[in-house]
Amino acid sequence: MTQRSPTFSDTEVLGVPRQEPAARLGFREVYDTHFAFVWRAVANRGVPQAALDDVVQEVFLVVHRKLGEFEGRSSVRTWLAGIVRRVVADHVKKRGNRPVAQEVLEDHPAEHSEQPSVQAERRAAMAVVDALLDTLTEVQREVFVLYELEQMTTREIAELTGTNENTVQTRLKAARKSFQQGVSRHLAADARRYIDGSGS
Repeated sequence: MTQRSPTFSDTEVLGVPRQEPAARLGFREVYDTHFAFVWRAVANRGVPQAALDDVVQEVFLVVHRKLGEFEGRSSVRTWLAGIVRRVVADHVKKRGNRPVAQEVLEDHPAEHSEQPSVQAERRAAMAVVDALLDTLTEVQREVFVLYELEQMTTREIAELTGTNENTVQTRLKAARKSFQQGVSRHLAADARRYIDGSGS
């Protein structure tokens, strides 16, 4: 049976965790409130630009299917991040894709009206961030991306990854240290190129 695309007129509701103010949310509200978070989370997991829309759509198809099963034992964002995690992993496994982080730090796709020089600078910056993230271990990268880029709390990350919060904090500290060392090396290399005259 073919899964139909969700419509905003659907009346299925989502039970919200007790810590959230609203008692219940509809699919439209979840979509509107958390679309940017889901888009960023998918992009930050290395899904190529060409596949972003399809993967985000698949995430919300799963959200629509599973909405009634959410019991509010975690925050909505943690629940959504778990779905993103599984959908992206399935996307990579099914299609043999290798994740490439090319939209890191972006909340939305670049505007078409942007100046080419600005686009070039952004792409260069994202390439540097991607290279630095590649220097982290897998667990460090996941924690760093979830905390720094997806703006989840250490408690939410612990729930999502099935680890305790102290472990998350330890991994985050190590990831930050490694990332900062990478930034320092990059800046030093830029300075050397400038002094040598190759960066002017």
